[in-house]
Amino acid sequence: MMRGIRGAITVDENAKEKIWQAARLLVTQILSLNELHIENIGAIIFSTTEDLTAAFPSSAVRQLPALRLIPLFDTREPAIENSLPLCIRVLILADTDKAQNKIHHVYLDGAKNLRPDLENS
Repeated sequence: MMRGIRGAITVDENAKEKIWQAARLLVTQILSLNELHIENIGAIIFSTTEDLTAAFPSSAVRQLPALRLIPLFDTREPAIENSLPLCIRVLILADTDKAQNKIHHVYLDGAKNLRPDLENS
């Protein structure tokens, strides 16, 4: 069954290495916590807030040898008043036998405030 697995992380500055480190950390934690196998991932979609312009998050993930063939996509979020700045969000589409309530969504650093209801998911 295909599931959507969400996550987000913030960085402390608009710098390529910060964006890449955050994207790698976020994706690897989601894969690990959900025990996902690479061959079961259909696509990974990233969005960034408009203040992140130094790098594409997908470029960092594409450098991980196991993930280089997975379709990756980046997009920019709309500029919404009072939204969380310097934020990378991700949606991983993957086949898994896990029930929806067993999926672990991952929110790190300042992004923990986005979904406090999922803090222990």
